[in-house]
Amino acid sequence: MATIRDGSKGALVVVDVQVGVVKDAWEAPRVIGNVARAVERARAANLPVIWVQHADDQLAHGSDAWQWVPELVPAEGETRIHKNFNSSFEGTELEAELARLGASHIALAGAATNWCIRATAYGALDRGYDVTLIEDAHTTETMEFQDGSRIEASDVIRELNIALKWLSYPDRSNATATADAIDFAGMAGAGA
Repeated sequence: MATIRDGSKGALVVVDVQVGVVKDAWEAPRVIGNVARAVERARAANLPVIWVQHADDQLAHGSDAWQWVPELVPAEGETRIHKNFNSSFEGTELEAELARLGASHIALAGAATNWCIRATAYGALDRGYDVTLIEDAHTTETMEFQDGSRIEASDVIRELNIALKWLSYPDRSNATATADAIDFAGMAGAGA
């Protein structure tokens, strides 16, 4: 059974909104705008923003494709986590950083929905965190298979939004909210 996290503070975790990750993503400009709006609202509520950035063989650390999209700029002092696996928790300091912040609730935004966002959401729930997926602030590409079949990006996004509303974990909560509706002030906790 997962350790249930004490406390009521939260953090916004922005995952992989990098040039090479979102260049062909579904409705990327709109989604990036929503991620930027979520970051702006979290900062205004004094909620910590944690930036997670992926690197692998196709996304070389330091390359142009690896960089954050120009619309998103981590502020001075905001935590940056570097990862090499889909889950933002695997092989990173994310869990230690969340513990340092006293965060038990994660608001999640970024890319790619079916890989790193899904793995991070499930990884957070498995580790005892509450999760709110920002339903209009994550994206992915349409998946095309060798047999000619496709899974549309919009369907992948919709499916994860539905899953995060209806999953059931003991002593944890999971939900979705839009970038404009998420309660960042409530997630900031009493000490903010």
